[in-house]
Amino acid sequence: MTSVSTTRGAGGPGAGGRHRRSELAAFLRSRRERITPSDVGMPPGPRRRTPGLRREEVAQLAGVGVTWYTWLEQGRPINASTQVLDAVARTLRLDGTEREHLYRLAEVPDAAPPDENENLPEDVQTILDALSPLPATVCNGRSDVLAWNRAYAAMFPGIVSAPPCERNTLWMSFTHPPCCNPVVNLAEEAPVFVAVFRHRYSLHLNEPGWRELVTRLQAASPLFARLWADHDVALPGPRTKVFRHNAVGEMRTRTTSMDIAGSPGARLIVYTPTDEESRERIGRLLDNPGAAPTDHTH
Repeated sequence: MTSVSTTRGAGGPGAGGRHRRSELAAFLRSRRERITPSDVGMPPGPRRRTPGLRREEVAQLAGVGVTWYTWLEQGRPINASTQVLDAVARTLRLDGTEREHLYRLAEVPDAAPPDENENLPEDVQTILDALSPLPATVCNGRSDVLAWNRAYAAMFPGIVSAPPCERNTLWMSFTHPPCCNPVVNLAEEAPVFVAVFRHRYSLHLNEPGWRELVTRLQAASPLFARLWADHDVALPGPRTKVFRHNAVGEMRTRTTSMDIAGSPGARLIVYTPTDEESRERIGRLLDNPGAAPTDHTH
């Protein structure tokens, strides 16, 4: 996803392009240096020569190649897709203005900052934590997972541990193999997932990040590609969903979604168990957060 290649589009030739790349390099360094390892849950490690995160740590957290990120921060003329820039922006905790500045300096064609405000109100995490033992998360319109509580992390370890560019519920549902896919009733739910996503997609037709996600899903999932070609559209609403975790088995839940004021496109999603057995199994996951999500590797 992040193989290194050069392109005239990233800064262009001439003095103007060199100046833009120099500005990009200085901007990325300044954003990286303001984040401490403790801010992102990493141990401080040995004595550091410079403040903030190291380049390789940013690359690891963003799920991109170390060489690619190093070249980006050095201002070299390399390809930078919106999907990867999104992951870097999340890792560096850029706000809307900073994200737009990053896109402009990287000269990504037609790039614009997403209208979903990923800088969530500070009380959102407190609310999520208070909802436990009910699993709860916050997603944007594109189905990127932005925040979650302990119960959600226990139920969906594959999502919360994924690199930011793959921390997406659609990506999980359509690309995880059946043996490891937490969505049990995917055949029933997949048409609804895609129809609701297309409804949201219609509001973002000119945004590269949305188009890239669709392109990646079409390439990765024949099921998504077939359903996308149907052009079905649906409004979101409460759904009964069945999930599977290797450590405890199946859990039936009903989802309730609520918009978050002040964060356009962001929504709080709560998973309520529909029976006592499912409630008990979620409780067991909370009591054993290290329970292995799978018993094999691919």
